[in-house]
Amino acid sequence: MNKEEIEFGDWQRILIGNAPAEFLLEVLIRTVIVYCLLIVVLRFLGKRMNGQITNLEMSVMLTMGAIVSPAMQLPDRGILSGLVAMLCALTFLRVTNLLGFKSRAVEHIVQGTETLLIKDGIIQLDAMAQNRLSHQQIYSALRSSNVYNLSKVKRMYLEAYGMFSIFSDQADRPGLSVLPPYDDEIHTIHRPTAEPTLACTNCGFTAPTAAGNQPCPSCQANQWVNAIL
Repeated sequence: MNKEEIEFGDWQRILIGNAPAEFLLEVLIRTVIVYCLLIVVLRFLGKRMNGQITNLEMSVMLTMGAIVSPAMQLPDRGILSGLVAMLCALTFLRVTNLLGFKSRAVEHIVQGTETLLIKDGIIQLDAMAQNRLSHQQIYSALRSSNVYNLSKVKRMYLEAYGMFSIFSDQADRPGLSVLPPYDDEIHTIHRPTAEPTLACTNCGFTAPTAAGNQPCPSCQANQWVNAIL
């Protein structure tokens, strides 16, 4: 469309566009057909599309949005081209998943792998930085799993599809609190340690109070708070 053809107040162009008004009925028919086809294709994509999806499945979903829009709205585009594109996206996902099933190397390349974020109550700072995570994101995930003491975390993984998997340890060891520091009332669920113990606020490493003037042996930070149970 040329800029000379654009006039302020041209409500027919604003509401309908350059297509005739009858095309609105065609849009309705196209939308119903494409919507039904999309339901069928999504049904064959599998149950994973309804849950936490992988990066491959996310790519297919974004592609589907770009595919169905022209088939529904552009008068010079037919529905069959959109159907062929949807079938290609479906085939691509199925074939890639099949290759991933048969080859662990392909699965790692396409889907990615899990990342160890916490090991025996110690935050793996390199892994956290590599995945661009903050302390608060990790603490929020722990609080959502009713874990309030970092020392109670045996393992915490960031799965390939973006979810956190947390394996807690029931041993009663002092550790770093993951509760918000400004909420004094909620901190009453914690108990003081029998022996004074410090926890590194950067990685969660615990040490006797004598280490308060020394850098953390795990991350070399010098930020300590009292550990809790």
